[in-house]
Amino acid sequence: MLTPEKRSDRGSLDGSVATTGLANRRQLRQPRLAELVAEALRTRITSGAISDGDMLPKLEDLLDEFQVSKPSLREALRILETEGLITVRRGNVGGAVVHAPGNRDAGYMIGLVLESRNVTMSDLAGAIRRVEPICAALCALRPDRNTAVLPKLRALQEEMRQAKGTDIAFAQAGRNFHEALVALSDNETMKLVLGALEAVWSAHEREWARRASKSRKFPTSQTQGAGLRAHDRLLELIEQGDAEGATRVAMRHLESSTLYAVADADETIKAAAVRDGRR
Repeated sequence: MLTPEKRSDRGSLDGSVATTGLANRRQLRQPRLAELVAEALRTRITSGAISDGDMLPKLEDLLDEFQVSKPSLREALRILETEGLITVRRGNVGGAVVHAPGNRDAGYMIGLVLESRNVTMSDLAGAIRRVEPICAALCALRPDRNTAVLPKLRALQEEMRQAKGTDIAFAQAGRNFHEALVALSDNETMKLVLGALEAVWSAHEREWARRASKSRKFPTSQTQGAGLRAHDRLLELIEQGDAEGATRVAMRHLESSTLYAVADADETIKAAAVRDGRR
């Protein structure tokens, strides 16, 4: 039989366990509520119900709508901010600005995975050289290529031509052309997957261009001219609807153009480079 003291100790122990159990349930419940609120807001963003650049409703309105505590709501917003879907502004003009997810957001996540596996730039270049030509073929196969594809690519080609003789501006114009080639392929899965890889490549090429410009190791004007001529030929083949020809030209062009940015073949991918260029 338990003595009164022991009964008191047991009661105290039970009370402590009960209190701890209640605290644990509260700790579990609050993040769960935050996740549910984050999921609801995330769905509105990804569905387009809330557009890129819009503000989320005010804190008071969200509290009234979801009927959760301030800590739960703040945790939900923190989740969305970590995912890159919103930016929380503090102060008198505070609020949460919405960012619709795009290629650079996907590129950052893929970049993290590639970085964790110590993937090199030469490995990424090999993937792009094999996949991007498929996008060139898809552009050539579009029945509306003369109105939906070529005007945009030609405008970017002209910007690149105007930048010839410069370093960083020419490299950026070239990246814009290649990213557009992917975006205009009219295949959403290809646009997302390869677009994410292009975002990783573009971020690192920007770093390479800055280094090359400072060290005066940037490709010569003659090399730049060769790149422009390859683009011109690619545009001709897309206009003709020649998917096979566009694939061949794109592949040859990428074989030579990507060599400069992978001069250090052992350089590994850093996701931070993509993150810094997302906004």
